[in-house]
Amino acid sequence: MRVAYRAELVGNPETGVVHGGVITTLLDSVCGLAVFSSFTQMRPVATLDLRIDYLKPATPGLDIRAEAKLDKMTRTVAFVSGYAYHDDVAKPVARASASFMLDSVGFKPTTSEQSSHSESTTGGATR
Repeated sequence: MRVAYRAELVGNPETGVVHGGVITTLLDSVCGLAVFSSFTQMRPVATLDLRIDYLKPATPGLDIRAEAKLDKMTRTVAFVSGYAYHDDVAKPVARASASFMLDSVGFKPTTSEQSSHSESTTGGATR
């Protein structure tokens, strides 16, 4: 993925550096796409955890690129790593470590989970 440099994306007009939120959004998106690209049919996915390490400021005037790879997928969680950079992925601006919950939309608990939940909420107390 790539985000073209634009003045509207600058966080500090004095330096011209792109706002960190733009890089976070780019990395979250590219990591999510790495998960989606592994599916044979579409499934719901939600970001569970996203850690961004900002390694250096983005260079004003340059586009920011990002790439990600799926590291591991379990039945319910996908683990992904990614990088944001200008021209060389070996010189990243930021790196990401993310996990995504799979099939999170429309979740319906099984009967045993429902009864377990009912037991934990009786008597006005919750776990």
